[in-house]
Amino acid sequence: MKRSRLVLASLLSAVALSLAADPVAAQSSVSAELINQLNNKLMLIAVPITLLVEGILIYTVYRFKDADEAKSTQENRRLEITWTVATAIILLFVGVASYGVLANENVSFQQGEQAVAPDSNDVLVHMDAFQWGWQASYPKENVSVSSTAPTVVVPVGQDVYFNITSSDVLHAFHVPQMGLKQDAMPGQSNVIKTVPLEEGTYQGYCAEFCGVAHSQMYFEIEVVSQSEYQQYIEEQKSGSSSDLEPDEEVVRAHDDSLERAPVLA
Repeated sequence: MKRSRLVLASLLSAVALSLAADPVAAQSSVSAELINQLNNKLMLIAVPITLLVEGILIYTVYRFKDADEAKSTQENRRLEITWTVATAIILLFVGVASYGVLANENVSFQQGEQAVAPDSNDVLVHMDAFQWGWQASYPKENVSVSSTAPTVVVPVGQDVYFNITSSDVLHAFHVPQMGLKQDAMPGQSNVIKTVPLEEGTYQGYCAEFCGVAHSQMYFEIEVVSQSEYQQYIEEQKSGSSSDLEPDEEVVRAHDDSLERAPVLA
């Protein structure tokens, strides 16, 4: 029994050390960083508990595999108190760690309680979803992107707010690598906030099945330096940008869908 305990304790210690020693990869945004850090903390709890439970299960099966009949066990108050306290500590740790992330404005922005893009340097991007594409614009700069599968340019290290809406049915704004996801609902604006940390291009798409051309609802978030962002905005204002024209297939699919749609009384 002592050997089994020693082996189990050594295994759990090795797993915990390997998880703690795992280098943290560069994060694309503050939102992704918060979510991934929380996931790693919960894994440090979940993995040892899983191994402990499975170890006890395997030991029990092996230890009592030849037993002809079940025997009642004696009450052990010390053991009961121990696992009750241990469970309470684990739940407290999970609750505190989760609240610290879920209450952060870069994960769950509270509309009405927090101002949207209050500083002059804050970037506000309006993303209007429709069947089947996106219309992107920068309301503060009075700039619109001319593509239905837009590349949205934002500066690194700056507060960025996305105002998500829909002009027809339910859609969802989703950029997995940046930890961003928000519903796009008709007649309602949902705001999410983040701070990009790494320059690069990140794929986004609609994560809510919305019709026959749902799979065409892609867009990109391009994170650039502050100077490149300012240059991009100036090019958009002067009309000298090289943005793609609206995707004709997307527009045609949208028009065909409207023609087939039933007339509501």
